[in-house]
Amino acid sequence: MANGNGKNSNENGHHEENFLRTQVGPVYKFLFISLGYAGDVAWQLKKEGHEVKYYLNPKYGDDLYDGFFEKIKNWKDYVDWADVIIFDDTGFGNLADELRKKGKAVIGGTAYTDRLEEDREFGQSEMKRVGMLTLSHWDFDNYDTALEFIRENPGRYVFKPSGLVTSDVKDLLFLGKEEDGRDLYEIINHNKILLQKKFKRFQLQKLASGVEIGVSAFFNGVDFIYPITIGFEHKRLFPGELGPLTGEMGTSIFFCEPNYFFNITLEKMRGDLQKAGYVGFIDINCIANGRGIYPLEFTCRFGYPFISIQLEGITSPIGEFFFAIANHKPYDLKAKRGFQIGVVCATPPFPFYDKSKVGIYKDLSILFKKPNLDGVHLGDVKLVDGDWRLAGDEGYDLVITGSGTTMEEARKQAYGRIDNIILQNIFYRTDIGATWSEDSDRLHSWGYLEQVQWPTRTENSL
Repeated sequence: MANGNGKNSNENGHHEENFLRTQVGPVYKFLFISLGYAGDVAWQLKKEGHEVKYYLNPKYGDDLYDGFFEKIKNWKDYVDWADVIIFDDTGFGNLADELRKKGKAVIGGTAYTDRLEEDREFGQSEMKRVGMLTLSHWDFDNYDTALEFIRENPGRYVFKPSGLVTSDVKDLLFLGKEEDGRDLYEIINHNKILLQKKFKRFQLQKLASGVEIGVSAFFNGVDFIYPITIGFEHKRLFPGELGPLTGEMGTSIFFCEPNYFFNITLEKMRGDLQKAGYVGFIDINCIANGRGIYPLEFTCRFGYPFISIQLEGITSPIGEFFFAIANHKPYDLKAKRGFQIGVVCATPPFPFYDKSKVGIYKDLSILFKKPNLDGVHLGDVKLVDGDWRLAGDEGYDLVITGSGTTMEEARKQAYGRIDNIILQNIFYRTDIGATWSEDSDRLHSWGYLEQVQWPTRTENSL
């Protein structure tokens, strides 16, 4: 049996490194300033042969990614060393702006794009300002006023925390199911004292049913990089979109050329992203139905596990690509034709925090039946004496990806790769990408997929 990092053991029990270095061009120096999310990106760059130094905020798990690349204690000592500095979350926008002003090549947020994602009211107002088709919404800072609004305006609404809130609170959503809004009314009424302690401002948004779909692209500070990505996220813990929101349990995507989805949403942000000097990945999550495409919210950073799924599909050298966009250069990004999916594989206490469960699972080995790491992407893991082991305290262990010319082929490859993993009490959703047949039928019936321009490039395609 293979041990966790896909290395073979010789007769003396020593392990031989089989991480392939595919870099054939220049070697670049990448400095990560991280809240603990971008380890997989750093690992992919290291495997290409680039130099990587990774600063991890100690509040987010000091053993994450040990053994995979060099971790440092003080990122400021390496600013001049780095060719590219990468931030992996929002909240760094002001710092990234300062470094750009000093002439550093930076991938990450800006003060403007941080606000787009973190402040729902502002994000919605910007969508409306540039001409996107937004859903009606009403902002409140008083729960009794909101209850009165629902009584006077019966209907289905989505309750969303608003203002500058943390990502965990941001996911505390309530979706009304009854046409008169009675269920949402009762939830707010019975929980208003507790909710007010968590956040003061919130939003009621008119609920629109349809297909949840994301439109995204990389931006180099001047322009978008093509192809773009169309994605379908699965945020609930259980199959069938049941259970608590987790951030994301898996996603299916495909790369394509700019299209109708892109033109009526993300394209409209081009000028503002230029003005802000934003460099990185940006996504707009939407609801599509027969009446239109309604943008809901921004993601102005790498998505997780979205970036790992993109890495499954991108065939261009990642280091070369990141260096180009960080320096505001155009880049002809190459990607596989077809579909990619990614599945989050977790153990308790995910998606919650439970200190007692952390102690049970931490440091357990991840084993592979065959020494094959294709499609295996880092979650909260570390490398110890040749074995992959669980790290951190969240239970977000691995992202497993697959590709195919059809969605079903991509699903088969990804879930086949999961079958290669041995880990106690591992769990994951079994339906990532499974709704594509139904979703594509609906998108076709509304005429949206007819407006998708599939990639014409054939190099490195499936």
